[in-house]
Amino acid sequence: MTIINSVLIANRGEIAIRISKTLNEMGIKAYGIYSKDDSSSTHLSYCSEVFELNGVGPSAYLNINEIISIAKSKKVNAIHPGYGFLSENHLFAANCMKNGIIFIGPNEKTLKNLSDKEKAKKLAQKLGIPICASLGPIKNNSDIQNFFNEIKKDKIILKANFGGGGRGSRIIHEKDDFSEVLSLVKEEAKSFSGSNLIFAEEVIEEARHIEVQILGDGQSCIHLFERDCSFQRNFQKFIEFCPAPNLLSQTKDKLYNYAISLCESVSYKGLGTVEFLVDKNEKIYFMEVNPRVQVEHTVTEMIAGVDLVALGIRIAAGEELTITQEEVKIRGHAIEVRINAENPWTLEPSPGRVWECIWPGGQGVRIDSHIHTGYDVPASFDSLLAKIIIWAPTRNEAIKKMIATLDEVILTGLDTLIPLHKKILNEENFRNKEITIKYLEEHPKLMTRGF
Repeated sequence: MTIINSVLIANRGEIAIRISKTLNEMGIKAYGIYSKDDSSSTHLSYCSEVFELNGVGPSAYLNINEIISIAKSKKVNAIHPGYGFLSENHLFAANCMKNGIIFIGPNEKTLKNLSDKEKAKKLAQKLGIPICASLGPIKNNSDIQNFFNEIKKDKIILKANFGGGGRGSRIIHEKDDFSEVLSLVKEEAKSFSGSNLIFAEEVIEEARHIEVQILGDGQSCIHLFERDCSFQRNFQKFIEFCPAPNLLSQTKDKLYNYAISLCESVSYKGLGTVEFLVDKNEKIYFMEVNPRVQVEHTVTEMIAGVDLVALGIRIAAGEELTITQEEVKIRGHAIEVRINAENPWTLEPSPGRVWECIWPGGQGVRIDSHIHTGYDVPASFDSLLAKIIIWAPTRNEAIKKMIATLDEVILTGLDTLIPLHKKILNEENFRNKEITIKYLEEHPKLMTRGF
């Protein structure tokens, strides 16, 4: 086992704070980085020392050589990539190892196998895990038409091989102009990941998005139950809850077994999430693996009573799993809402200065955020301002507590999703658990002002 005494956090915002807090609790020195247009983020105050990157915007956080150089200059012996940016980049993991720096996450080989969605699907198929029909790489209009002819459906999804957070995903209908959508998806995929590889996938109607949290030490894996992330718009999640409501226990067991089987087949080491679609008949379709900490890891922590970030760090240091599957228990229900700087009705970005920011507290209330009064929300970064996470003994109690908590938030100066969240949480169908990934499309009144 290696003693980790210092970590460079190769990220920003709320996840950088989340990682810093755990490092501080573990007695590990935390170093941070920032771009010039991100210098007022609260994450900087949680680190022992911070370093300004060259450049501005997301590209500044993607400079592997500069980040490695900073780590070496401070003799940092580990790097935590968080989520997004370089978190799934196998070249970054390889460069860390080459320079004697521990990469807190899966190794280069695992990232190569799992970060590419098409490779991961082929691996799942070999293991007997059900997948939805797909074709890739998609190079031209003929490839798209051939896939339509093969599956005999009138719409499909084009997806980025190395996408994340719904980026690089578009529904396309057979009557659409293929060239326009193909060009758009390729461009979005390249801007996000540096690769314009995309593939086509069938659309599963009336599906739920269910994901399984796993943790592996390179020898074996355990699961920490499932999360329901069905509430989305444009393939991007913004409400998550744990455990998934109204899902048969035998379906959950299948999901757990599939997730563990897939990860153990690659000797998975670290935190990871295996994502599935589950249709109205509870038929399961594997989608992808996110080999990193997830934005919504918080709801799992709330119901399982564990610090997932700490567990990931210990695994990276060479520890074996310290908890058994039998020791992981579900306690109550948790729900998370993402507070984005967006107009709640048009979902247009709303960057600007935060005039006043006061977060509520109380039993079972957790706020993960990097903003403060006077903070200038940059237009160049993801619009996530904060995550509010609620725990309660039952799902209905968690929803009621979330509504009360949202009512107490004081956040002025820019538009946020809070009015939309409150409208959704008060909606009868939502409270009755009838959720699919098309929920907002099927309930268009939710996207209009007023209650």
